[in-house]
Amino acid sequence: MRIPSELYQTGLALHIDLYELTMAHGYWKLGLADREAVFHLTFRENPFSGGFALACGLEQVLDYLTSLRFDPESLAWLAALQAPDGTRLFDQGFLDHLRKLVLTCDVDAIPEGTVVFAEEPLLRVRGPVLQAQLLETALLNAINFQTLIATKASRVKLAAQGQPVIEFGLRRAQGIDGGLSASRAAYVGGCDATSNVLAGRLFGIPVRGTHAHSWVTLFDDEAAAFDGWAEAMPGSCVLLVDTYDTLRGVEHAIATGRRLRERGHDLAGIRLDSGDLAWLSVEARRMLDEAGFTRTLILASNELDEHVITSLKDQGAAIGAWGVGTRLVTAYDQPALGGVYKLAAVREPDGRWRHTLKLSEQTAKVSTPGILQVRRFEGPQGFVADMIWDELSGAPEPATLVDPLDLTRRKTLPAGTPWADLLVPVLRDGKLVYHPPGLTEVRARAQEQLGRLHPGIRRFLHPHQYPVGLEKRLHELKTELVLKAREANL
Repeated sequence: MRIPSELYQTGLALHIDLYELTMAHGYWKLGLADREAVFHLTFRENPFSGGFALACGLEQVLDYLTSLRFDPESLAWLAALQAPDGTRLFDQGFLDHLRKLVLTCDVDAIPEGTVVFAEEPLLRVRGPVLQAQLLETALLNAINFQTLIATKASRVKLAAQGQPVIEFGLRRAQGIDGGLSASRAAYVGGCDATSNVLAGRLFGIPVRGTHAHSWVTLFDDEAAAFDGWAEAMPGSCVLLVDTYDTLRGVEHAIATGRRLRERGHDLAGIRLDSGDLAWLSVEARRMLDEAGFTRTLILASNELDEHVITSLKDQGAAIGAWGVGTRLVTAYDQPALGGVYKLAAVREPDGRWRHTLKLSEQTAKVSTPGILQVRRFEGPQGFVADMIWDELSGAPEPATLVDPLDLTRRKTLPAGTPWADLLVPVLRDGKLVYHPPGLTEVRARAQEQLGRLHPGIRRFLHPHQYPVGLEKRLHELKTELVLKAREANL
């Protein structure tokens, strides 16, 4: 993703929550720093009350992991931190350890553009517990946000039913990072272009834009403004027609379009940004067609999302392209994915693995122990089910899945059902072993993956629940460990 080298003067080692550093300090001080551990990054609910999510953000994660270093300035700043009692927060020996730290973790990840579901690990980190703990915030920050936006974009694109969608959200995004990450993730999710020029340069996303109302109000009248824009941008003339009176603006756009044709160009489109978009678009389409501008596109903007677009289509709107901004790049109706990063296994001094889990009064918050992998089963019509299994105990056939939130919901896949494991190696001993595909390829993967889902899972209202479950033996192990943990902590 190239954001660190392009935007920052220093590295991102301190892109971290303090508790991870204090825990790492504790591991070091107690001689536990090199204890081998396994963490998983998961999310607990599909976003937007939907049936799926789209994995995104891995390329930024890889940039972060392969450049992770504690530079002298960062270490000097940490050395100056004080505990509440006035003593130094970190021992100098610990800071020396960070200065020499070279990442040696193994990391496995689900490739970007893959359809994923709640409870499934999107990332698995295995290595010295001190190192793995330090990665938590940066990994969650990248994966949580970009997965959320890619998912939102895919829903918007599904609502558009194949029509072009342009991401217009930079001015409403959460800062520079938020704007860039949102533009990238929106493209992965299916948007066709962005207004974000820096994202276009960094990521190769097509850039598009029209003009604002200020262009129109700068001139004495709308007709002069449109003629001026046509003179300035004859090859991409899209006119914003709602500054004063929308249908009168369409008439002015048609007049400008005629003059464009006299010069060998054409009126590419008009944009509607306010008012009753359904009715105005139908009237504008009629006026354009009657004037011979049948190929002129009607682009709509104004607080759009998948629900508004669906409603406009149900009303018969004559809109051919959609500019979606605020509600896309801010994930307007769900501000966070809610991903978590949990310890799942620890290697004991004698070499044996010990499963670990976190208890909770809420079933959804009880973590799953083991060294986990996700196996996706497929049939002739698409994806059938996903099984979360523990590499320490294997994945037998036939496979029986148990819903982690409802043990009465089970599904058995016959032996021989085609499958693929989704987590693939990306780092081994801290070294990159995975070559991220280009963004266009990631975007194409997302569309192919969505096409493999049953339409009921893709629908917005009360989607069908895709079967995701724990392998039966893993479910039984988890249940046993939960009972033991509750008994031990009474």
